[in-house]
Amino acid sequence: MAWGLRPSTAADATWIAELRAIVLRDDLERLGRYDPVRVRRRFLDAFGSSSTRVIVIDGADAGSIALRADEEGAVWIEHFYLDPRQQGRGIGSAVLARVLAEGLTPRFRLNVLQGSPVRRLYERAGFVVDSEDEIDVFMTRAQI
Repeated sequence: MAWGLRPSTAADATWIAELRAIVLRDDLERLGRYDPVRVRRRFLDAFGSSSTRVIVIDGADAGSIALRADEEGAVWIEHFYLDPRQQGRGIGSAVLARVLAEGLTPRFRLNVLQGSPVRRLYERAGFVVDSEDEIDVFMTRAQI
């Protein structure tokens, strides 16, 4: 299995929004927050092709990851979605490791939905909880 990252284009927005709806559905339903229109609209309203990369596996588009710098000098990892058929194969860990190794910042931040199993991926990568509420867990990782 070969994987890589490519720059995204405006044409990627629709299929990534669909992937987001699939990937987040179980967690959002568990939290009582799933709305099939809103889950797509929130992504489409925030999508920036210049900050998003597409995960390509064996020549096929299979996911996304976006990086956004904030005013405090941290880089937020956002819109990190992987086709469920590709999950559990180490690809998400490898993509995250590559992004972290790029050394873009001394500090990375992200948020994950409460109870989401993806939180374990971030904890293995050295992220720790900053704060949380009934919906989100906010995490930070300092560069090692």
